[in-house]
Amino acid sequence: MKSTKYYAYVIPHTGINGVADNWDECKKIVSGKSGAKYKGFKTKKEAEGWLEQGAHYPVIRQAHGGEQLIPGGIERSRTTKKRLASGIYFDAGTGRGQGVEISVTDEKGNNLLETILAKKYINRHGKHLIQNNVTNNYGELLACKYALKLALREGITRVFGDSNLVVAYWSKGHIKNEVAVETIELARAVASLRRDFELKGGKIAHISGDDNPADLGFHR
Repeated sequence: MKSTKYYAYVIPHTGINGVADNWDECKKIVSGKSGAKYKGFKTKKEAEGWLEQGAHYPVIRQAHGGEQLIPGGIERSRTTKKRLASGIYFDAGTGRGQGVEISVTDEKGNNLLETILAKKYINRHGKHLIQNNVTNNYGELLACKYALKLALREGITRVFGDSNLVVAYWSKGHIKNEVAVETIELARAVASLRRDFELKGGKIAHISGDDNPADLGFHR
């Protein structure tokens, strides 16, 4: 008898996530997918709970002071945790199934939204859930806005996000007219913040979702 039967899986930046009831099915879904996360559980409830909590792997502290992330599933591998540059990191996701959620953290993953938004807008995870029916890209852009505002206020010169669309285009005001009006207006506001940020020596850069400490793990 197998010790695990249900396999939760997530493929960042695609929105694909779920629970398979056998390893072969899970393997077909995650095989060859960059950044795919998966983990085996004895019950479907446990697997769904892992997804709802953000699909995080446990961190094992090493005797030499380093850290390693231990992925789940049958094929367990260890990936050394990268040392991240000091700065502000942002992301958006839909993993908890309640709509688009945004995240802004420092390089250690400490939540920062509560320093710029009223407490009533912060959920128990330290994130902000957007109440409107918006896209995940809108969420990334809004998260970028708060990251830039916080960086300007605190004199921080590095901001990182894993959305190339937002980092390379929308935050510069480069956005197509067919996009929703509210998104275009937000892009213009963010572009203005970015100009001020860069005039003060700030830089905004792209980072892999696998390395982003603000990453919510789900992108739909």
